[in-house]
Amino acid sequence: MVDPRIDKLADILVNYSVKVQPGDWVMIMADVLAIPLVTEVVKHVTIAGGHPTLKFDSDLFRESFLRHANEEQLTWISPADELTVEKSDVNINLRASRNTRALTGIDPQTQRLASQAVSPIRQRIMERAAAGDFRWTLTQFPCEAYAQDADMSLREYEDFVYAATFADQEDPVACWNEIHDMQQKLVDWLKGKDKIEVRGPNIDMTLSMKDRIWINSDGKRNMPSGEIYTGPVENSAEGWVKFTYPAIREGREVEGVELQFKEGKVVSAKAQKNEEYLLSQLDSDAGARYLGEFAVGTNYQIQRFTKSILYDEKIGGTLHMAVGAGYPDTGSKNQSQVHWDFICDMREESEIFVDGELFYKNGQFEM
Repeated sequence: MVDPRIDKLADILVNYSVKVQPGDWVMIMADVLAIPLVTEVVKHVTIAGGHPTLKFDSDLFRESFLRHANEEQLTWISPADELTVEKSDVNINLRASRNTRALTGIDPQTQRLASQAVSPIRQRIMERAAAGDFRWTLTQFPCEAYAQDADMSLREYEDFVYAATFADQEDPVACWNEIHDMQQKLVDWLKGKDKIEVRGPNIDMTLSMKDRIWINSDGKRNMPSGEIYTGPVENSAEGWVKFTYPAIREGREVEGVELQFKEGKVVSAKAQKNEEYLLSQLDSDAGARYLGEFAVGTNYQIQRFTKSILYDEKIGGTLHMAVGAGYPDTGSKNQSQVHWDFICDMREESEIFVDGELFYKNGQFEM
C-alpha cells in the first residue's frame, strides 16, 4: 500500500507547483529509487491532461560515466536534452540517492568539464523560466542515504519531509498559500530599495539590490520552499562571511568556509575541510567568484540541519548566498557553470538593515 503522503506530495507537485495543463509535455526526471513517487506523479500528470515522458538517473550511473568518460564524452551534449529544454513545457525533478558521497572519488577537473558542457542547457532553462515559457519543480524522495546524512531513521526522516512539504496536512495548498502571503508582504516592502547591511558574529557585509527583483519562493519551484531571494548587483558585495554549516557539492563536503568580498568579487577564500575543492569551483569561470543569489530562509517548519541544501537553505532564522549563476528573473546578470549555496545562521546577535532600517533581527523579521 502506498503511503498516502506520497500521493499527496505528487498532487502538490503536479497541481500546485507546476500546474500541469491539458496538452503539456511534462519531463519527469527521477532517480530509480524514487519509483513510488514517480508512479504517483505520472498518475496526476495524466489525470491533469499532460503528456509524461520519463528520464531515469542514478548515483551508480553518474559515477560510472564520470569514472570512464574521455574529454569528448564529458563535453558531449545529448540532442535529446537540447530538444527537451527547448520544447517541453514542464520539468519535474524527483531526486533520491543510494550514497550522497558517490562522486567523492571523482577528479574535480572531470566534474568541472561535465558541468561546463551542460552550462548552456542550465542557462536556457533559466531564460525560458524567467520568460514564463517553462515551469519546473524539484523535490527529494525520502530514502536511506538522505536519512543517514540527517542523522535520522528513515521513518523519522519521512515524517520530517512530509511535514516540511505539508504533505501530511489535510489541505497542503492552503498551507503554501499562507507561506506565499507572508512572504509577499516582505517582497512588497523590499521593492525599490537598495542597500543591504548584514551584521553578526559570522558576517559583516554590505551589498546592493538596486533595481533588482525579490522572488517569493512559495513551493512553485523547490518543494519544500520558504525563502525570499534576489540577485545582488554584481560588483556590490563588500566584507566577509563565515558560513555556519558545511556546504556539499558533487559529493564533497566543504566545511568552515570563509569568504572575503571586494567590489563584488571573492578575493579570499578558505575552508577547514576540502579547501582545494572550494578553490577549484571558485576558479571555474569568470562568474564563479561573484554572488548570483542573496536569500533569507522563512520555513520555520525546518529547524534542523540535514546536509541537504533543498531543506537547509530554507531553515527559518538563516540566510544563504550562492556564488556563481544568478536567476535572470531577479535581474541578475551573473553567468557561471557554478551555483553553490552557503548558509549562515542569523539566530543570535545578528541583524539585517535595508536602507538603514532594521529589517531582520536574530532570525525574525521586524517588518
